Amino acid sequence: MIKINFNKAEESELKILCLGAHCDDIEIGCGGTVLKLIENYSNITVHWVVFSSNEQRAQEAIVSSNTFLKEASQKKVVIHNFQDAFLSFQGKEVKECFEELKQDFSPDLIFTHYRQDRHQDHRLISDFTWNTFRNHLILEYEIPKYDGDLGIPNFFVHLDEAFCSRKIQYILNAFPTQNNKQWFTEETFRSILRIRGIESNSPSNYSEAFHCRKVVL
Repeated sequence: MIKINFNKAEESELKILCLGAHCDDIEIGCGGTVLKLIENYSNITVHWVVFSSNEQRAQEAIVSSNTFLKEASQKKVVIHNFQDAFLSFQGKEVKECFEELKQDFSPDLIFTHYRQDRHQDHRLISDFTWNTFRNHLILEYEIPKYDGDLGIPNFFVHLDEAFCSRKIQYILNAFPTQNNKQWFTEETFRSILRIRGIESNSPSNYSEAFHCRKVVL
């Protein structure tokens, strides 16, 4: 299988935009890949944007993003306070945030939600991502949840056990408000990594998976 290599020369810059509807979405969907990219690039800039939060969850998101990005060369974390589950009713204001973001930052790589995700907030962020950034590499991540909407991804990033363990521990430590949910467990997060590792024949047994709709070689 031909592999796309994210590694570049040491002096090369990589600019990443991470978009999440909710405060733990980015970490769950692509946290391991972000950790791997930060380790591979000595000159990496990450913009991390969360759209829905309240005061308590925003504090968790700040702690989490700073933990995941602690070794990044440059970082910018933005936590908006749109209401959870009502993003589609605040579409004009959310779209304005995207337009401002487009003016401020031109990324090489964008992580956003899967377009067919059944959560309405996730779909809106995915749609606005594609509407706003039309000449960028966009990878749509997946969030395991009740809806059974994981789909069939076509882009895989192999992760060593160390990246998986860091990702999972960072998530569990950063979001105590979610610990009462029966799905918010180490077993859940490791299971999806293992399944995607099987599908992509990962030498380390683990992988994060994405939907990639357009790629130019």
